[in-house]
Amino acid sequence: MTKARLLRLSVVLVSVFMILLIIVYWDNVGTAHFYLHTSFSRPHSSGAIPGITAGEDWEALPDVDEFLEKLLSSSLKQNSSISRKTEQLLVQGSGKPVVSNLEENVRGYDWSTHNARNSLDQEKLQIERQRTLQEFCANSSFTFPTKERSFDDIPNYELNHLIVDDRHGIIYCYVPKVACTNWKRVMIVLSESLLDQGVPYRNPLDIPREHVHNTSTHLTFNKFWRRYGKFSRHLMKIKLKKYTKFLFVRDPFVRLISAFRSKFELENEEFYRRFAIPMLKLYSNHTNLPTSVSEAFGAGFKVSFSDFIQYLLDPRTEKIAPFNEHWRQVYRLCHPCQINYDFIGKLETLDEDAAYLLQLLKVDRLLRFPPSYRNRTASSWEDDWFAKIPLAWRQQLYKLYEADFVLFGYPKPENLLKD
Repeated sequence: MTKARLLRLSVVLVSVFMILLIIVYWDNVGTAHFYLHTSFSRPHSSGAIPGITAGEDWEALPDVDEFLEKLLSSSLKQNSSISRKTEQLLVQGSGKPVVSNLEENVRGYDWSTHNARNSLDQEKLQIERQRTLQEFCANSSFTFPTKERSFDDIPNYELNHLIVDDRHGIIYCYVPKVACTNWKRVMIVLSESLLDQGVPYRNPLDIPREHVHNTSTHLTFNKFWRRYGKFSRHLMKIKLKKYTKFLFVRDPFVRLISAFRSKFELENEEFYRRFAIPMLKLYSNHTNLPTSVSEAFGAGFKVSFSDFIQYLLDPRTEKIAPFNEHWRQVYRLCHPCQINYDFIGKLETLDEDAAYLLQLLKVDRLLRFPPSYRNRTASSWEDDWFAKIPLAWRQQLYKLYEADFVLFGYPKPENLLKD
């Protein structure tokens, strides 16, 4: 009898310890991410966790999605009240940033005023963009890799571009070379994920560039597994259903030119070692290249745009590693046929789209979107950049990025694809 009592007592103690451990774990996850502790910490008259009857465990939940959805709804209500209080604060800080980054120093900010085109009916424009995307996603005759897979089929590591702001119920899929630095800054301000001397940033341009692209700064979908374990996919689906989801895109060929300019025409140590050296060896027959980018530039060793295009078309490239995010296709970064985006912005109409989106998100009183760069890569440059690229390469390149052209309503560049 004594042994049986000790055994029962041990089981009770272990159970209590596990419950406390779970509560501490969820509290450590943080109120900014899920607010689960608000549901678990309050005492309940029945002594049970809401949604779980006596004798049930986590495996026996009748509807995990419904359970998580209730918790998330409670979180959003609390966050909305916090947001209303925060909106009473006006954006403070300097109007113009101190630019120290080489790329931003070269490009500069355009501080001239931009008059929004009043004739641009943003609501109709969004309907048109979403209709185009949905039609081609549903069109069985239009195919591209990964189109037919479901959201559950997408590996976690391919969800690393979906940034979540739980405070305002926003999900942003960032596309490099499409104003993503400034949109990431906006997300940092909204989510309050980064502090300056203990105080959240209020002005996006006050946030240093090196912090903007630090992956630890943002909560992204690929981190959910470590936080929420087996509930991660359920939670992702609920947030995708409830949150406002947006992305910004750009003419695919112009985006490639922009990527080439910023990563290979400016001194970039990482991209020189990872990409430029192999390109120069493979496509320009250079050997004994300098180990540093400054030495290489000084000696005249620079990747040409032709080298870059050959690298993209070379079937060996992706056998070694997937495309870098700066030239990876948007459909591979943001999965537009698996995720129903509420807003599709374009860099070509960035100022108007950004202002309208911030209004839709009801955060336009909190901040304004940073101004455009002065010498942003323009679509009118395409003819000059592709003039020395053989026609066959241009045609192959279009096939490689065709899905991005079609899904987001960019016209086929016929002038580049014909003699």
